[in-house]
Amino acid sequence: MAAKKPAKKAAKKPAKKAAKKVAKKVAKKVAPKKVAKKKSARKPNAAFMAAMKPSAMLAAIVGDKPLSRPEVTKKVWAYIKKNGLQDTANRRNINADAKLGPIFGGKKQVSMFELTKLVSKQLS
Repeated sequence: MAAKKPAKKAAKKPAKKAAKKVAKKVAKKVAPKKVAKKKSARKPNAAFMAAMKPSAMLAAIVGDKPLSRPEVTKKVWAYIKKNGLQDTANRRNINADAKLGPIFGGKKQVSMFELTKLVSKQLS
């Protein structure tokens, strides 16, 4: 029985060596990772960031100071979330209340995609 044990150990060693050789070959074939270039900070469009005066209807929600379109959108969404105006069944729809009704053109409900269009009409 003593003779069988060294034979088993000898069989394991060449298998380990072969596995190491294969691993080295695979490592050589894999292309080195390319270092990604750092992107420069994205500059916003000047026209998009221009301050615009909201209409009287929109000023009831966002205030009467001139704001850029992204700021107006943030304030409108803050108002919608604060007052729970998102439809519970379909979260993409916004329900009108007394202040949003005139902005929506009399509609009781609009989609969030229509909301941007309707709000942009209220800016000058």
